[in-house]
Amino acid sequence: MRECGILMPVSSLPGPYGIGCFGKEAYRFVDFLARAGQQVWQLLPLSPTGYGDSPYQSCSAFAGNPYFIDLDELCAQGLLKKGEYERLPWGADPARVDYGAVYRHRFLVLRAAFARFEPYPPDEYYTFCFLNEDWLDDYALYMAAKGQNGMKSWLEWPRELRLREPGALAALARTAAGEIAFWKFLQFQFSRQWTALKGYANEKGVRILGDIPIYVAADSADAWAGGSLFETDAEGSPRRVAGCPPDYFAKDGQLWGNPLYDWACHRATGYAWWVRRVRHALALYDEIRIDHFRAFDTYYAIPAGAATARDGVWEQGPGMELFEALRRELGQVPIVAEDLGLLFDSVRRLLKASGLPGMKVLQFAFDPDCDSEYLPHNHPENCVVYPGTHDNATAAEWLATAGKKELAKARAYLGLTKEEGEVKGFLRGALASPARLAVIPAADWLGLGAEGRINTPGTSAGNWQWRAKPGAFSPALAGAIRRQCAVYGRGPAAE
Repeated sequence: MRECGILMPVSSLPGPYGIGCFGKEAYRFVDFLARAGQQVWQLLPLSPTGYGDSPYQSCSAFAGNPYFIDLDELCAQGLLKKGEYERLPWGADPARVDYGAVYRHRFLVLRAAFARFEPYPPDEYYTFCFLNEDWLDDYALYMAAKGQNGMKSWLEWPRELRLREPGALAALARTAAGEIAFWKFLQFQFSRQWTALKGYANEKGVRILGDIPIYVAADSADAWAGGSLFETDAEGSPRRVAGCPPDYFAKDGQLWGNPLYDWACHRATGYAWWVRRVRHALALYDEIRIDHFRAFDTYYAIPAGAATARDGVWEQGPGMELFEALRRELGQVPIVAEDLGLLFDSVRRLLKASGLPGMKVLQFAFDPDCDSEYLPHNHPENCVVYPGTHDNATAAEWLATAGKKELAKARAYLGLTKEEGEVKGFLRGALASPARLAVIPAADWLGLGAEGRINTPGTSAGNWQWRAKPGAFSPALAGAIRRQCAVYGRGPAAE
């Protein structure tokens, strides 16, 4: 069955409080997807944002982003009053997330809600804490300790806390009991609101394609609590870190700084941590995209402290062993493999052996000197096609900035014309692909240029900020999308 979906980060939804959330606009977007005949809503990670405001550098692989909690829903529960949040300065530009403003105000408002919640938590809260204690306890301890230590990285905490000595953890649990409860409260509210929104989407015939980064952040509850699961020294510091070598995006490579997995340790446990992580993700999403799939085959290891990614070496990852362990424990897991970047033949063999769909990006297709695997006539059915991803320019920006020979090939191959509109023709090329699923970024359906770009790899400022304007997802646009997708067998005909 051929299908179509839209890539739209929750943070990019319109709304009144500085950043997209699980409120009315999210439900309206689901209604828009259904009217547009879409079967899939693809998200970016729902985890808390970290360095550079990136959802791929989160303080937890399991926690949800408190920014996405709908304040109006907390008000409806009697936990907030409108005057406590509706007139706060959430940011000057409704089309951009001001993360500084959101950080300054959101947690103050959420603490006010917690103060009303704390005296009489419902049974549902205790059930949530019990069912999620395998990650929630460490996460809440980590966040409380981070607050006590001036928000410094856990690698800078006192040694007894950094190394999780039992006495230090017990003392933290006593002295920070209220703070620990606050962080658990946020995860409870996130979970109940997201579960309701996902349920609504599923009722409308829309599946959720989530996204999980392959690595955890260096400053994260996972790294702090993980110990031997990562390549670290006796003091807990990483010995080597993740990144990728010099490429099209960055001449010095990309130095991500994430701790690397000690795959021998994971193998000895039957990949228990990964089983737990994927099981948790499948409770949040209907399908999951795993970022940087190629590192399951071979991964790039850079000495800790290196100034650039130039001096890394390739190491062997877990390969099919990991996916066999996941299948033994979880059955056939609906995973999309992000198989972009520098690919060795061994990565392609792993993808084929796993049976997982990979990704094809149209913007990579038009090298004038080769018959690229990204050209639609070379796409296999078992893949997901994109005009561009969250790491690429929008289609309009690409068409405005591509090299002359690339652009000439794209125009000839796709039959781009001014009469149709070159952006529409570019998206048509993705929809016409043999790929089972085509996912179009929302900014492309809106025809946005550089202002709609989500992330520029290799940069640490100005990313993850784009927001759609109120009213952008109109009934007229939904009808146009539905008709276009139906032409290529990717959805129902126009109503």
